[in-house]
Amino acid sequence: MASYNISTPLADEDIASLHIGDEVYLSGVIYMARDAAHKRFCDLLAENKPLPVDLHGQVIFYGGPGPSKPGDVIGVVAPTSAYRMDPYAPALFEYGVKAVIGKGNRGQAMRQSCVDNTAVCFSAIGGISATLFSCIQSAEVVAYADLKTEAVQRLVVVDFPLLVTNDAHGRDLYEEEVKKYREMLNP
Repeated sequence: MASYNISTPLADEDIASLHIGDEVYLSGVIYMARDAAHKRFCDLLAENKPLPVDLHGQVIFYGGPGPSKPGDVIGVVAPTSAYRMDPYAPALFEYGVKAVIGKGNRGQAMRQSCVDNTAVCFSAIGGISATLFSCIQSAEVVAYADLKTEAVQRLVVVDFPLLVTNDAHGRDLYEEEVKKYREMLNP
């Protein structure tokens, strides 16, 4: 396991160098979007229409903001369960999204999509919302304002802490760690 500082947009070379368990400190632009925005993205892709924002080489954060206090760029953010985006993420990887951020494990189709599209799934550890919040330098709604807290936001982040949980080599951190601990408990 290694530690990397990488910046967006991401290229295939960036993704290929990452392996499950690696720590990544991500800087640059990321896009925060959840279920409703993903459905709209995929509906547009199915109709061969352009997305409201160019996501080629980009990272999507499955998160939602809390209310912001005066002077803050955004409210505290928390990652949401990644599996909820499994129906949509493969189409977005095919489109050119290079990474997604959520929490929790992903399905087999997502693992294969990471391999097929040289993409990666990151996990942001639940419970560290204050840390994630402190890494966000700016936030701006860029699409689907009608979705309110599920609107697509463009975030500028510095050293956003992440863990590689699905890599472009077909490995799944959750699956491997569960197997390892089962073997330890049942020798």
